[in-house]
Amino acid sequence: MLLIVSGVAMAVLAAGAFALLSGGGSAESAQAAQTAPQLTAPQATAPAADPPRAAPTRASRGKTRSPGPAPKKSAKPAKTAKPKPKKKAPAYKVLKSGSCQASYYWEGQMTASGEPFDPSELTAAHKTLPMGSKVRVTNKNNGRSVIVRINDRGPYAGGRCLDLSKAAMAEVGGTGAGVIPVRYEVLARR
Repeated sequence: MLLIVSGVAMAVLAAGAFALLSGGGSAESAQAAQTAPQLTAPQATAPAADPPRAAPTRASRGKTRSPGPAPKKSAKPAKTAKPKPKKKAPAYKVLKSGSCQASYYWEGQMTASGEPFDPSELTAAHKTLPMGSKVRVTNKNNGRSVIVRINDRGPYAGGRCLDLSKAAMAEVGGTGAGVIPVRYEVLARR
């Protein structure tokens, strides 16, 4: 009840402010709006009742419920989610392969290709392969492999044919040993 009365009072004040703004701002028009006949608050009435329903609804309490809709049977069996096959490494044509010992290096220096050495890239040094050649290097001890790009010359220690960057050696799991037996495959350019 109190809310209704205060709502009526707000309507009268709003009408006065509107009259003040639209009537040129005269005080008489604002006073006239405030002295307008006061509206009496309407009597509180109960909300109208819902009409009775002919049939009980599913939500009726104390009564038996009508059965729900039957589940639809599909002609197709349910599909099971198949795991997606992992992407295979691109198939490269192997030009040449062999076995040797591989070491790694990590010092920052200029490479024989003219680019600065970055130990975090997958690169390697070889004595004779053309710069930019791709070589798959596989650690014989654990079977892990990595594809590196030849960008430097070396190694010059006996029995070694590849000098891998630190990142490449970490990929094949050989940084703890320092020198590991590897199988290498020179890959065709794509």
